[in-house]
Amino acid sequence: PAQHLEPVTVLSALSMCTESIGLVGSASTTFNEPFNVARQFASLDHLSRGRAGWNMVTSAFGEENFGSDPLPSHAWRYERAGEFVEVTKALWRSWDADALAVDREAGVYARPERVHPVNYRGRHLTVSGPLNIPRPPQVHPVLVQAGTSADGMAFASRHAEVVFSAHQGLAMAKRYYDQIKRGAEQVGRDPDGVKVLFGLSPVLGDTPGDAQERQRVLAGLLNADYAKQLVGFQLGGIDLADYGLDEKLPLDLLPDPAVINRRQGRFDLYRQLIEEGQTLRRLTEIEATAAGLQVAVGDVEHIAKEMVTYFEAGAADGFILIPPSQRVDGRRLLSEVIPLLQERGYARAAYQGTTLRDHLGLTRP
Repeated sequence: PAQHLEPVTVLSALSMCTESIGLVGSASTTFNEPFNVARQFASLDHLSRGRAGWNMVTSAFGEENFGSDPLPSHAWRYERAGEFVEVTKALWRSWDADALAVDREAGVYARPERVHPVNYRGRHLTVSGPLNIPRPPQVHPVLVQAGTSADGMAFASRHAEVVFSAHQGLAMAKRYYDQIKRGAEQVGRDPDGVKVLFGLSPVLGDTPGDAQERQRVLAGLLNADYAKQLVGFQLGGIDLADYGLDEKLPLDLLPDPAVINRRQGRFDLYRQLIEEGQTLRRLTEIEATAAGLQVAVGDVEHIAKEMVTYFEAGAADGFILIPPSQRVDGRRLLSEVIPLLQERGYARAAYQGTTLRDHLGLTRP
């Protein structure tokens, strides 16, 4: 099938053939405008009857396609993102809940006094409003974000309702979880209104040995040269071609963190792993097989226990599961791991409502 299709188009199609699942798509705050994004996700929320979510990304690459070459600075992108989200939410709220009249006899579609201009004037954006679509069913779609840099975490604590956590190990995940919750509280938000979902890439086998063998085979499929390029890109564009996979990278090879303008969070993760003495092979496996996620290798019981451990430790409110193989690991997650978690009281057996907010335990704004 075709890859990298435009997400809102795909999600709109999915809304017509599904009844309950959440429909979350990414849209860049650097390469879009708030009015268009507000229209797209308001439309999706109406089409899906309240199941839409917006993954807010500031974009670490792609500037050559949008007239923004070179890529604006990391700080600039997050500053604009903050304005962007405030404007988008204001557009969604520009129609009161009772704005629609739909009075054919009087020829009135909406009550003008219930539709409000936005009139936003900021450093980056100027938007008059109102939106030309009535208020979405959820008031605004669920706001999702995945930042791990200092700017990204501050943005998540202030704006996000679901935060994607991509970390290596329980200690790092717990530290991130606590920082996000504490940051939300510091800006006057209820920490329970920010759900942190830990990213996990589970490799399943009938036995622990089978799972380890599958992981070995999967790692063997990597193109070493390409994997080195991926890691080098995340480390500020350094050339790793002459380093062996089993070598440990010297810290003085890395650029000053202050000059990293793309994925600062991924740079910080790999720098920490290098400081801990991890080999280049380990970095390539994390980057090329799991896109920075924690890899869990084991049988059904082990994967279930791993998830429970993160949840009980207060390092995750839930999980984003991205298996290496949907046909193998994805099916076993659905048919074996999730039922085991349901049996033990850690996963629900039914939806709690009809909207994505209901599913996630989030209140209407």
